[in-house]
Amino acid sequence: MKFAQEFRKALQREAFPQKWVDCAIPYGQLKKCLKKVTKELQEIGLDKETLTRLAADQQRSSSESAPADSGGFSYHLEVGAADGKAAESARFRPRLTVFIHLENGVAVDAQLSPSTRDFLQRLALNNVDTTDGILSSDGKPATPPITPPSSSRAPATTGNAIDIRQVEVPLVFDAEFFGILQTDVSNIKTLQEEEQAKLESQIVILGEELGKAVEPSHGRKAKADLDAWRQIFELYLDARIFFSSRESDHGARTSTQAVEQLRWFQDQVVQRRLVQRLKLSTSHAAFDNFVSINTALLSILKFQEINRLAITKILKKFDKRTSLGVSSTFPAAARSDRSLVGSIAQDVCARMSTELISVVPQLDDYLCPICFAIAYWPVRLQCQHVFCSRCLVKMSRKDERYCPLCRADTIMLAGLENFDAERAAFLRKYFPKEVKEKIRANERERNQEIFGPAYNSVHCCTM
Repeated sequence: MKFAQEFRKALQREAFPQKWVDCAIPYGQLKKCLKKVTKELQEIGLDKETLTRLAADQQRSSSESAPADSGGFSYHLEVGAADGKAAESARFRPRLTVFIHLENGVAVDAQLSPSTRDFLQRLALNNVDTTDGILSSDGKPATPPITPPSSSRAPATTGNAIDIRQVEVPLVFDAEFFGILQTDVSNIKTLQEEEQAKLESQIVILGEELGKAVEPSHGRKAKADLDAWRQIFELYLDARIFFSSRESDHGARTSTQAVEQLRWFQDQVVQRRLVQRLKLSTSHAAFDNFVSINTALLSILKFQEINRLAITKILKKFDKRTSLGVSSTFPAAARSDRSLVGSIAQDVCARMSTELISVVPQLDDYLCPICFAIAYWPVRLQCQHVFCSRCLVKMSRKDERYCPLCRADTIMLAGLENFDAERAAFLRKYFPKEVKEKIRANERERNQEIFGPAYNSVHCCTM
């Protein structure tokens, strides 16, 4: 099946909004325009085979340390801001320049057909200003020729001097081809920026609603929902749906990988019956919105991949039919990096971490780096690192003066003024169960120090 048909079917299969489909890469239109480019090059004698030979001769000359302009051609996309526009919004102009050798005003390039030599010779003689230099027959610089009167338009030559000219070949349809492609890449970028802004606004609203729903002071149901949401977000972070920070698979996920990870996350939520544990209707609605945001982000990722593949395919086809080599230069020239890579998913996930996940504090963020239990009572050293008071007491008894994290001499300087009362209140509010367990563990450890290791904290019973 041809890629054009696969591309159309993929757009239909994913059920993208019609606005998205209208902004997709017009692969069929670009193929038709590419045929015009190929025909235009063939008419002037610069077909694929000729350009391939020129490129091979140019590469061979460069390996033999010949002058850079001793033959071959160059094709690049000139980008320039116009009318005060930014460079990424300005139109760019493709430029095909060919180096030809003139001897006594006659093109002598053996790689070119007679008709092509005549065509390039006329271009060179009609534009004397493009002369790059004069080489003598032995390859050394010669005295530049005297420019003839403007009426003759032909350069004077000396002896067997070889005049190397850099001639710009006027083309029409390649500019049309890349104009269409640049416009559609720009439209995709604009569309994705709009969708990203829409998702981020939804995330902000959802964060505000979720913060109100799980506020512990709102009662038992809010506390129960807070615990359920904490587990939901732990699973979500473990799933690494769109972006992984692990060393084994670091980087952005493909849409296929993201689908598998999102499915795993939803299956785990169902198996642990976390949705059923949500008591408040606002929490249920928030969970549905959370899933819909991730689904919408997945659709954007799929749309990115489909269009990125279409761009890659059409540029490879362009190179295959013309040998001009633009597959690697177009993305940089069009400044299309954002629409050709999966950076939007990473940006939106970072926004979710800021606006959503931070609303439901995670226990791992408030552990003591020494005992790996909740850091209660919290003591903030002068170096700003926080530890539980019990661990710092034990370190000071051993005359250990330095912070375990930054090695600053701060432990012996800690006093009551270093107690972080605000953090302690926060921990009691959001982690009451863990705080109680930590207090009991501290009391048990302290009593064992007083009464010996055989001490058992079983409550006494009065008869």
